[in-house]
Amino acid sequence: MSQGVRTKPEGSGQALSEAYDTALLDLDGVVYAGGNAIAYAVESLATARAGGMHLAYVTNNALRTPDAVADHLTELGIPTGASDVITSAQAVARLIAEQVPAGARVLVIGGEGLRVALRERGLEPVESADDDPLAVVQGYGGPELPWGRFAEACYAIARGVPWFASNTDLTIPSARGIAPGNGAAVEVVRIATGAEPQVAGKPLPPMHRETVLRTGAKRPLVVGDRLDTDIEGAFNGDVDSLLVLTGVTDGRQLLAAPPQHRPTYVDADLRGMLTGQPEITEQGDGFRCGGWTARAGAELLELDGDGEALDGLRALCAAAWTAAGEGVCELDGGKALARLGL
Repeated sequence: MSQGVRTKPEGSGQALSEAYDTALLDLDGVVYAGGNAIAYAVESLATARAGGMHLAYVTNNALRTPDAVADHLTELGIPTGASDVITSAQAVARLIAEQVPAGARVLVIGGEGLRVALRERGLEPVESADDDPLAVVQGYGGPELPWGRFAEACYAIARGVPWFASNTDLTIPSARGIAPGNGAAVEVVRIATGAEPQVAGKPLPPMHRETVLRTGAKRPLVVGDRLDTDIEGAFNGDVDSLLVLTGVTDGRQLLAAPPQHRPTYVDADLRGMLTGQPEITEQGDGFRCGGWTARAGAELLELDGDGEALDGLRALCAAAWTAAGEGVCELDGGKALARLGL
């Protein structure tokens, strides 16, 4: 991938599972939602694996341990070992270990995933600001995390203890809808203390470094549902990305994506890993994909033709991103998206 400004999704003559050696897959919104497998995920991943692609699961959710995540995926019908799971807890634990002495105490505001990752780095998790921690780490602790845990973080930070966060995703998908994520909890502590945490998770470099160190990927493909974490993380790591539309990103957000949020490929779900991707060609003042041609009008994104809805969306992306250049497309694409049923 080039770090130049992307003006359209790319095509691929090969199936993506053949063109890349490793898939770096997000979990929530890509493989499962609320603990249940997303449609086509199990079968698609099995086919990609059988074809020789290495599958690694990369999540900003620091609550569960790699063992627990691997067990869950295996129960869903996706055979997985703990070594195939990379979490933001592991990335933030490495970041902390590089800045504090071996064996240092770390105040944990979050779940078991953080505690296991800290111990793996030779650090000692503690529960109170009065335990003389040399760092505070905050990660997603689930919906039952007591409010008093945020107060412990604030007490320690007010004493000058450095603050780390596994990630700052404001939301997280659940079976019932979109719920507050760790980023929302981080904002509580930020507002109370005025401090800024060091953040390890996607889209920042510590998470990409952790992933490459643990997988040994040579030609990875990031597969995700979020523009501001998965796709921006791929951009920051200078690797290609596939956006699937099974999570939080919708058509309007995709058309308005700034350069760092524009994926290499766009598809409906994980079946997109098993196929090539269609080419988008310039047609006069527009862009054609499949049976659709999209243009940037004076105020609207215009769409003509018919065919697969995803081809229309890809053509619209080319028109919108080209018109926006290094900025954000402000043209109204609502009518065009409605025509596609998106």
